Amino acid sequence: MDRTNNDDIEDLLRLHAPQVLGALVRRYGHFDPAEDAVQEALIAAAGQWPEDGVPENPRGWLIRVASRRLTDRLRSDTARRRREETAAALTPADAFVAPPPGEGPSGPGRAPSEDDTLTLLFLCCHPVLSPAAQIALTLRAVGGLTTAEIARAHLVPEATMAQRISRAKRAVSGTEFRRPEPEDRDRRLAAVLQVLYLIFNEGYTATAGPELHRTGLAREAIRLTRSVRRLLPHEGRVTGLLALMVLTEARTPARTGRDGELIPLDEQDRALWDRTAIAEGSALAEEALSQGPAGDYQLQAAIAALHDEAGRAEDTDWPQILALYELLVHRTPDPAAALGRAVAVAMVHGPRAGLTAVDALAGPAAGRPGAGARAEPSAGRYRLDAVRAHLLERAGERDAARAAYRAAADGTLSEPEARYLRARAERLDP
Repeated sequence: MDRTNNDDIEDLLRLHAPQVLGALVRRYGHFDPAEDAVQEALIAAAGQWPEDGVPENPRGWLIRVASRRLTDRLRSDTARRRREETAAALTPADAFVAPPPGEGPSGPGRAPSEDDTLTLLFLCCHPVLSPAAQIALTLRAVGGLTTAEIARAHLVPEATMAQRISRAKRAVSGTEFRRPEPEDRDRRLAAVLQVLYLIFNEGYTATAGPELHRTGLAREAIRLTRSVRRLLPHEGRVTGLLALMVLTEARTPARTGRDGELIPLDEQDRALWDRTAIAEGSALAEEALSQGPAGDYQLQAAIAALHDEAGRAEDTDWPQILALYELLVHRTPDPAAALGRAVAVAMVHGPRAGLTAVDALAGPAAGRPGAGARAEPSAGRYRLDAVRAHLLERAGERDAARAAYRAAADGTLSEPEARYLRARAERLDP
């Protein structure tokens, strides 16, 4: 065993937790007791490993301990005693040691435990669940966040989130733990990627509350997307989504001022942007475009790369961005993409042309969140009002711009965004 500091052990446990849970759910099929057993194994590891050192096969250690705890738990359940004792007798507890890399039932060169992580993601994003339940269950089972952490991220009481997660577990109870068949894979993978991006989106720009950025959620979404990409390295949608997240998160250091105030993209100090992340994201975006037809995530990543690669706001290649948005809105009905296109139109053809494009989006559709990838808050009515206000200000219509800024401020539940929009309105007061 090797001695490791507590931070490294915490990272190791977070990495292996979904793999261990996936292994137990695949073997036993009981989501709730399997999750409890994994938590007990993680607690045991957190207590033992700092003193005894990390075992040579930490994943195998966790699977072995968790399987023993789960077997004990199932044996103590009187109603299921006979069935579970039979299963335990057929499979000795010591048999649950994870196989070495490249070996196991999945065949040479594959890692069965990581395959279990992806299968667990598919299970958490089962179509019987609502998007809110998919997100909560994914964060709990795959992300390893506590119920309290998930509740705080969604600004709901812990008891409410616990009920939501419990209902989601019951809904997928008894579902066969396996990867979807090829004909269903694309649709289910789309749901997985959408859930991961919604988690990132909420972390990058919180829809409500006092904080603009929830670092933990954004980083967790990126970590999980990296895991999916390790398993599906040639899937352009996965590569594109990871590129979009990395390129967007790279701007985080410059998004807020000293007092936490929001700083818009065109006013940010680009010297604060994470250039290492931008280099990685740009390479990923280029790779994603080479992995088949350009989809929503690939196009959004290409747009993000053009923003990040511009040394100054005035150096941004807006004609190219507009061309990419034209492709994007042709592919998806997402109002956020249409609103992004309107901004690009304004930057290429002037604020009046942009206002015409924005006005064409006004109506019931403008208030509905879209399903596509986006790197800014959801395309609610307040977003349309905020863009219109900015374009009206650029066009010299101060009174109309002030009213639009105030309407946008009244429409958002994000306190930093509301403060920013009201400050813009006050700047235009006579």
